[in-house]
Amino acid sequence: MVRRTKEEALETRSRIMDAAVDVFFERGVANATLNDIATRAEVTRGAIYWHFKNKLDVFDALHDQLQLSFADTILGDLRNDHPHPLLQLERLCSDLLIDLETNQYKFKVLSILFFKCDYTGEMEHFLNLQNARKKKNTELFSEYFTRAKKHKHLSADVDPTVLSMALMAYITGIVVDYLRDANGIVMSEHAPKFMRFFFRNLA
Repeated sequence: MVRRTKEEALETRSRIMDAAVDVFFERGVANATLNDIATRAEVTRGAIYWHFKNKLDVFDALHDQLQLSFADTILGDLRNDHPHPLLQLERLCSDLLIDLETNQYKFKVLSILFFKCDYTGEMEHFLNLQNARKKKNTELFSEYFTRAKKHKHLSADVDPTVLSMALMAYITGIVVDYLRDANGIVMSEHAPKFMRFFFRNLA
């Protein structure tokens, strides 16, 4: 009975977060209310308060979920000691971009983070949090370039951190353009070409 209760609680939390994504995406974070989220999730406000302190806590949970998914994907890939780390990273980046084309949940969450938020006042904390997490993601990318140097696939004077920062900025620009106009980019077709263009002159 206890297990069923825990499962139900997890299912309710998931429904709340799914509903929050839809509401934030449609109305923006500032204009969304807990009532909107409760109505969309078909739960009471009390059910939301059981899992979250307030609307910003829901937003933070969505942000955490996206970051954990991203980090887990990279860490899982890094467990594979690939003989060609640059090719490995190129394929990973292509796959991450292509996933935006089929994963509507991720598409909406990223749209919320980039376009549906005003990072002033109490929201400024989340911008600082995003910057800190971006730094960690850059460090993860850096591991691929460090391995490439060990395999002598990169010049000895190449700085893995600088390369990682450049790659992160490059990918972010592609993502923002895609979120702004999804019809302008066909990720399944263009993402591998974008990444080939970035990586082809590194080796």
